[in-house]
Amino acid sequence: MKRRLISAIGVAGMMISLAACGGSDDKASEQDPKDRKGELTVWLMVDAQSSWPELVDQANADFNKKYPGVKVNVQYQQWADKTKKLDAALSGDSFPDVVELGNTETMTYILNGALGEIDPKKYDNSDTWIKGLADTCSYEGKMYCVPYYAGARVAIYNKDMFKAGTGSDQMPGTEAELLEALDKVQDKYKSDNAFSSLYLPGRYWYAAMSYVAAYGGQIATYDEGAKEWKASLSTPEAQQGIQHFVDLVEKYNNGDQTKDEQDHANVMANEKAALLYGNGWEAGSVVDGEANGNPELEGKIATAGMPGPEGKTLPSFIGGSDLATISKSDNQDLAQDWISMFTSEKAQAALAAKDILPNNTEQLEPLKSKPETAPIANAVPDAWFTPIAPGWAAVEKKETLETMLLDILKGTSVADATKKADEEINSLINETA
Repeated sequence: MKRRLISAIGVAGMMISLAACGGSDDKASEQDPKDRKGELTVWLMVDAQSSWPELVDQANADFNKKYPGVKVNVQYQQWADKTKKLDAALSGDSFPDVVELGNTETMTYILNGALGEIDPKKYDNSDTWIKGLADTCSYEGKMYCVPYYAGARVAIYNKDMFKAGTGSDQMPGTEAELLEALDKVQDKYKSDNAFSSLYLPGRYWYAAMSYVAAYGGQIATYDEGAKEWKASLSTPEAQQGIQHFVDLVEKYNNGDQTKDEQDHANVMANEKAALLYGNGWEAGSVVDGEANGNPELEGKIATAGMPGPEGKTLPSFIGGSDLATISKSDNQDLAQDWISMFTSEKAQAALAAKDILPNNTEQLEPLKSKPETAPIANAVPDAWFTPIAPGWAAVEKKETLETMLLDILKGTSVADATKKADEEINSLINETA
C-alpha cells in the first residue's frame, strides 16, 4: 500500500538523525562488547512488569553477559500518559534508547523521524511476523520497529452465570443464540439493577468498529488516485455496524453507558457482568488482577470466539505492541541487540506459555488448538486494523470515534453522527504532523 510521502523537512530530519546515529554505531561496533560502557534506557509498558517480569530479567541477563559494562535501566510506563511523556522526552536531551509503542502509535513516530531503522534479518522469526504487526512498523519498504506481541478480542464470560440463566455453561455458537441466552441471564439476575448480562461500554470504539467490520465497513479507505485516505463511516455498511453496536449497548448494558472499556474486567470481577468483549488476557485480570481481581471466580471465567452478525465470529481488532529504537540515541546497536534478545524465539515461547500471542505465525500456530488460547489465536487471521495513515494518531487523540458513539447514545442519528465523524477524520487523517 502506498502512502503519502512525508514532507521534505521531515525526510531531511530523519536522514540527518539516522546518519548521525549510524556514524556513532559504526564507531561503537568496532569495540569489543566487553569494553562497552554506559547505560541503556528501556521504556516498557507496565504489562511487562506485572505479567512477565522474568522475561525482562532474562533479556537483561543475556544482554549483560555480552555487554557487562553497560547498565540496562528499564523504566515502566502507563498507557494513559506514555505518549505525552515520550513526546516531551524527544524534544529534549533525556530520552529512552528503546521504547514500546502500541501498534496504532508507531506511524506517527516513523513519519516524524523519531525511530531508528532496523534490519529484520537480525531478529528471530522475522520472516513469519504477524502481518498486522509488521505492517505498522514499515514505511516505504523499510522497517522501523520490531513486533513484540499480538492481541485479539474475544468473548469473556462467567460460566456459572450462563448456566444459571440458560442451563449451559457454553458460549452459544451464533449471535441469535447468544442474544437469546443474554435475555435469559438478564432475567435470572434482574433483582440487581446494576447487573449487565453483556457489559458493553458506549465509548468502546474497538468493539463498535468490530461490528463495522462484520458488515463489511471500514473506518477509512485509501484512494490510490488521489493518494490520500478518506473516511468511510457514512457508508451503509459502516452505519449498519454502528447501529448494531449501539443497539446492544442500549439493551444489555445496565451500567454507565458513557464509559470506555478500561475497567470492564473489574465490573466482571465484581460479578456485575456475565459477558465482556475484551482482550484474551483480560480473562486472567478478572480473577487475579493485582488491584481488583476476584480469586473466587477461579475456574468460572472462560473465553470463546464472540458470535457476530450473519452467522460469523465477530472480527477482532489486531492489537499489540512494537519495540523501537530512538533515532537520536547514540546506542543504536545496543538498543537493537537488547530488542533482539527480548523478542527472541525463546522469549516468544515464554509469552506463548502465558497465553500471550507471540509476534509470529509459526509460534502462534500451536495456540490455535490449545483450549485456553484457541479463541484468541484463531481470531488473528480475520482481524482488522486501524488505517495505517499518517494522521491516524491525531484521530485517536481527538477521540473522534468515542465522541461519535456518545452522540448517538444521546440521541443523534447514526447518519448525522457518522457524517460529522467523517468530516473530522478527513481533516486529520492525511496530516503528517
